Amino acid sequence: MRHILANMKFLILLIMIALIKCQKLSDGWGIVGDPLLHVRPCEGDITLVYVTGLSPAEENQYSLRIGGEFPKNTKMQVKFDSGANVTLFPILGDPVSARIRTLDEPNSFEIKFFQKGKDLALRVKGVTIGQVPYLKSLVINTIEYCKNATTGYLDRLIQGNKNTAESTAERTESAAKVVDTTCGKRQVLHTGLIVNGQPTKPGDWPWHAALYVLELSSLKYICGGTLLSKSMVLTAAHCVTIRGVPRVASSLSVVLGKYNLIGGDVATQEREVQEIIVHESFEYRHLNEDIALVRLKSEAIFDEYVQPACLWSAEAYKRLPPGRMYGTVVGWGFDNSDTLTPQLQQVKLPKVSEVNCIRSNPLFFSRLLTDHKFCAGYTNGTSACNGDSGGGFMIFVPDESGAAGDVPGAWHVRGIVSMSVSRTDGPICNPNYYGLFTDVAKFRGWVSRHL
Repeated sequence: MRHILANMKFLILLIMIALIKCQKLSDGWGIVGDPLLHVRPCEGDITLVYVTGLSPAEENQYSLRIGGEFPKNTKMQVKFDSGANVTLFPILGDPVSARIRTLDEPNSFEIKFFQKGKDLALRVKGVTIGQVPYLKSLVINTIEYCKNATTGYLDRLIQGNKNTAESTAERTESAAKVVDTTCGKRQVLHTGLIVNGQPTKPGDWPWHAALYVLELSSLKYICGGTLLSKSMVLTAAHCVTIRGVPRVASSLSVVLGKYNLIGGDVATQEREVQEIIVHESFEYRHLNEDIALVRLKSEAIFDEYVQPACLWSAEAYKRLPPGRMYGTVVGWGFDNSDTLTPQLQQVKLPKVSEVNCIRSNPLFFSRLLTDHKFCAGYTNGTSACNGDSGGGFMIFVPDESGAAGDVPGAWHVRGIVSMSVSRTDGPICNPNYYGLFTDVAKFRGWVSRHL
């Protein structure tokens, strides 16, 4: 009962802080104000309350209530995943019984009670506009009270500065046929053909991105991705999650224009990650809706080695030449010796019918092939293997409908490397089976909403 009353007092206080007003209407009274969001960031009596609809400079803040009775000299150590401004404030007239100070450890604070107190309220605000500092640890008298803290749950509510908007719901027939000439174009032209499974050349795939994760103070390559704009990379959801939960954005980095997996590149651009956007229906056990977007903290600079790819559309399909559909997959996947290749490789794969795909391995594909995935590849040892996860299934679309050969056009991302049959002797993909790709065509609306 005491915790219920404390929560009620805290909620009443936050409603007052949010300045929720009442105004007289012709037919009664109406509430005017922004909604409150309640979150439990970790186990225990810890409640986070967030007010939506604030200005860009104020929307990266929230209130945090830590419930309990705290004797005199109780010490708390609070740690966040990014820079924070933390202020203690009273709950409905109850005096604050503690002091707060900054610790030497980054993003960490100590709170000490100078007299007995009950329940503690904090106002937490990020020091960088648009970045929310998430609670990472709460230690009270040497005991951790915030194990398995979750993060990222407020990122989708950060709206930032939105000064312009564009309506795309209705388009004229002529507008739908306009060819986008700003994406999917190589800036470096090479002579000679590149054979499947052989190294590409720098600048051949300027939209291919390399995703790295920080592990034990070192960066580890985990997946590929496709640059869609100056600040957005398309990848597979399983690349940026752990058992379905998004990774901490600050643990990831993206390298653009990369050719050599280890050093020696002409002109790479490394970017920190601001936000990880995972499709809300992603299911990690079967990799359903295996699609995600990674928002970069700073914009990419388009040059000879960094360019955006085009997003697949129905109009792109209409311009393809007749015949079987082929796509190209690039990456630093496993080669015949089961090691990651040092230079960026490419392989051209045919899209395979659902019937032929299931027939090749009924037990595997009948369970995992859905209408939001497609099958592609060969059964002769040529495939997209583990190291290529998250990379794009790229299709060249001519500018002129039906044109073939060496003609002007652009590269469109039609799919995302998602999963394949694993070998019996280890967790490595079996190149003698087809691979499954997330069908980007089915998610164009979702991607466009976030671009």
